[in-house]
Amino acid sequence: MDHLIEKEFKGKTVLVTGGTGSIGSELVKQVLQYQPAKVRVFSRDETKQYELIESLGYPKNLNILIGDIRDKERLSFAFRDVDIVLHAAAMKHVSISEYNPFEVIKTNIVGSQNVIDAAIEQGVKKVVGISTDKAVNPTGVLGTSKLMMEKLFVNANNYIKSSETKFLCVRFGNVTWSRGSVLPSWREHAAREKVIKVTDQKMTRFFMSKEEAIDLVLKATALTQGGEIFTFKMSSVKLIDLAQMFLEKYFPGQDIKIEVVGRRQGEKIHEEFFDQADLGKFILSDDRMFIIVPRNRLGNLYDISAEIPEYYGFKLLEVVKNLSSFDAVDSEKIKSII
Repeated sequence: MDHLIEKEFKGKTVLVTGGTGSIGSELVKQVLQYQPAKVRVFSRDETKQYELIESLGYPKNLNILIGDIRDKERLSFAFRDVDIVLHAAAMKHVSISEYNPFEVIKTNIVGSQNVIDAAIEQGVKKVVGISTDKAVNPTGVLGTSKLMMEKLFVNANNYIKSSETKFLCVRFGNVTWSRGSVLPSWREHAAREKVIKVTDQKMTRFFMSKEEAIDLVLKATALTQGGEIFTFKMSSVKLIDLAQMFLEKYFPGQDIKIEVVGRRQGEKIHEEFFDQADLGKFILSDDRMFIIVPRNRLGNLYDISAEIPEYYGFKLLEVVKNLSSFDAVDSEKIKSII
């Protein structure tokens, strides 16, 4: 697979939206390893852009572009002569999204449509949208916005017959140690207040390492035929167990309490890999990944007779169940990636 990824990125111009975030900046670093012609970092935060380019030693093939995905004109300018777009820009915090729904719409939905329009206009070859397991049967603003982003990206493959742009999505779980996630928050609260907070003792979540998240994006970019949703086979853990493992590893022997505070607005007890709409699609699998392919990807809206797609090393799942984070608990696996 590594040679396919190298072939995909070597000599190409790659743009990363949200390229100074924890995922976006790591994507920038990893893509640079594959000798691209150019990597463009597109984000709103000039300070983080400065810090990123300085930390990388000012590589000659790295460009910095200040901009917001809400600004379609700026996006269209940034996408000129770009081969691949990795779309990581988003609002991502559940509780903040609940109280700012229209801002989430403007960024995660309208902003994503702007990415689609600019990519088609400028003839970008591939566009990868980064989604989340919260898009599966969503109950809150964030998950709903990410579901809409997935729908926009999958259906963008059929907008213009003459367009050769391929759109796809990847679905993340919770990425360990990503900015604003639970582990950095616990570390700060444990050190400062001697207490960490868990919302619900029954709550489970899928987790993946940052390395797995980046690997998923790069592999999906290399494998795509257009219109798929890619996700890793992730393990899950009860958050109360995660809290105990976290304290044992990072604050051993210290008197730090675990406080159960109750679910926040927009949160679910368990997350899921697939929803009912996904179960009506082709789902392929290898030992590490799932690929969800719409049956009408290559045809009319009402034409669901498309042939089973082929991806090297993947097999069609004959029986698919709606796997939730309740079903995939593996505390030892999670312990190894925190």
